[in-house]
Amino acid sequence: MDAYKFYIGKPAIDLPTPSVILSKPTIERNINQLHQDVKNLGITFRPHVKTLKSLEVTRMMLGNGQHRKIVASTIPEIEGTLPLVKEGVLDECLYSMPIYPSVLPRLLHLSTSLKIVLMIDNEQHIDLLEKFSSSVNAPQPWPVFIKIDVGTRRAGMVKSSYALPTLVQRVERSNAVELYGFYCHAGHSYACRSSESAAEVLKDEVEGVLSASKHLTSTPASASTRKVVVSIGSTPTAHVVSSLKEVLPEYLQLELHAGNFPCNDLQQLCTSLIRPSGQSLRVLSEVCSVYPERNEALINAGTIALSKETSDIPGYARVSDSPQWAVLRMSQEHGILGFEGAPEVLKVLGVDRDGVREEEKAEEEFRVGDKVFLWCQHACITAAAHSVYFVVDEGDVVREVWVPWKGW
Repeated sequence: MDAYKFYIGKPAIDLPTPSVILSKPTIERNINQLHQDVKNLGITFRPHVKTLKSLEVTRMMLGNGQHRKIVASTIPEIEGTLPLVKEGVLDECLYSMPIYPSVLPRLLHLSTSLKIVLMIDNEQHIDLLEKFSSSVNAPQPWPVFIKIDVGTRRAGMVKSSYALPTLVQRVERSNAVELYGFYCHAGHSYACRSSESAAEVLKDEVEGVLSASKHLTSTPASASTRKVVVSIGSTPTAHVVSSLKEVLPEYLQLELHAGNFPCNDLQQLCTSLIRPSGQSLRVLSEVCSVYPERNEALINAGTIALSKETSDIPGYARVSDSPQWAVLRMSQEHGILGFEGAPEVLKVLGVDRDGVREEEKAEEEFRVGDKVFLWCQHACITAAAHSVYFVVDEGDVVREVWVPWKGW
């Protein structure tokens, strides 16, 4: 950390390469906007800590205790948030993977520090939890979300599954678990290209969890009884969430979960629901060579610095101040910059096409030793590849250094 802190007060361009650089003002704007949307809608919020995996941004996503629940995908993420429990700003964590045997002892230990909620989507999970709880003489049942697949085809049980009613009723009967709610995540919402299509995906999410809740054989008798939570997490639009909230049965409580929103990235930019200025994460890389005969340049940011995620915007990354140049090919440590100036792509990237020539020459644009800032395709995966984040202010000067939680 002493070596990294050497760069505090220095401009981002002076950082070693490759490095992840975060704009704190942009992160704050993104978080504040979502907090305001949630407040206006009168629903609860559960941030996912998977993207930047750090104490600092988690505290910001929680609004210093305004929201007190998180989602985590790994044990180090949960362990990393424990200081927030001591600060009194965090009470509960949902472990987002459908449960498996080897993780249960670790989660049981963590449950002595904060409330742990589990994810299930198979009746075998109940067998597992009943056996484990019996073996450790668990003092109380595990709260569980039932995961519903609304089209992503990752985890979850489809609402039309013949096994869903049986699973719901098994949860209700078991002494090892208690139903917390129904959960879905429409990861396929990244394919949306308008607020209207995102609204349709959001409707599918809510309809999916509402359909699952109909299999309950008993419901809370009054509004004062603990409500069953329905947790959704695609990119919402206020008018749609608001109208759906109004038709929820009294015994259900709507919750929003989201993780990428402090950063955003090229994949989210493709949805047309954010602007290029909403991206807070860049990767700083350095030009290692230029090849005029190929009209390409070589940079020192390859697959393990960027990831091989793609989107409708061609390339694995884009030069932030010259978006017509993209990382078109990669190997482990090498990235190849090439010209890719399709008008429809540049429009999405916010580039005035009139200022871009039909073809630009790499030898005129780049020299060995030049440093280039890159927008990435998927901030979550790119951030996970780096062991430190350099946090800059509006003037692109490093003000903080954040160390993310690593491993599983």
